[in-house]
Amino acid sequence: MGGVLRAEALWVETFTGLWFIAFQRLLKVVRERGGDGTGMGRPWCLPLAERVLLVAVYCRTILTMRQLVPLFGVSPAMVCRVIQKLGPLLALEQTKPAAHVVDRLWIVDGTLIPVRDRRVAASSRNYRFSANVQVIIDADTRLVVATARPAPGNKADAQVWRSSGLAEHCEGVTVLGDGAYVNTGLVVPHRKRQRRALLPGEEADNAEHRRVRARVEHTFAALKNYKILRDCRQRGNGLHHAVRAVAHMHNLALAT
Repeated sequence: MGGVLRAEALWVETFTGLWFIAFQRLLKVVRERGGDGTGMGRPWCLPLAERVLLVAVYCRTILTMRQLVPLFGVSPAMVCRVIQKLGPLLALEQTKPAAHVVDRLWIVDGTLIPVRDRRVAASSRNYRFSANVQVIIDADTRLVVATARPAPGNKADAQVWRSSGLAEHCEGVTVLGDGAYVNTGLVVPHRKRQRRALLPGEEADNAEHRRVRARVEHTFAALKNYKILRDCRQRGNGLHHAVRAVAHMHNLALAT
């Protein structure tokens, strides 16, 4: 049975949200990371470009594996195998800031992602079961700089930040956070004290802080155009790989 989707500009741009040139860059990264290798198993029945397209379509549309079968002309088992093998290879590569960009301004915030696997989720205020994912973006370019491993959704942002390891990643860089990151070393808004109103200068600082920090909320909205971040059915490390893959595709889309 032949599939409908092919790694052609029309299908790529329609089903993934990426321009074809951005998809080609993604394909190059996956190939350099060894995505074309078959190891000791049977050879793939789909070329690498269509396997990468399959994973991107899955992240963008959250179609079930059975729904992807007629689109690519393969079995459900093959769809599952492709997603598990290539999903980690689409991940954003996180690097520490170079010496010449330490004056950059970064923004961090956490977002709740509904997830079916209760081993990485917990009941939270917004969803029945969700995970808290911390994301750092560059304030100027709005590119995703780094993401942390998911934590149960009932944990506070400051608690997840301290255990995520992202602080070491941000050494020498100014990082903005909201009021949930008090006493974490980040730049946070001025807090109102009992019986003491904010000073005019503090009000102005908070207004500017809100204006800049809103960029991370806009980034979350863009990331969640990939519907796997609205209802993740992956288990174990699947959510972590999905977040990093979506962040990578988001960056490619912005840079194109």
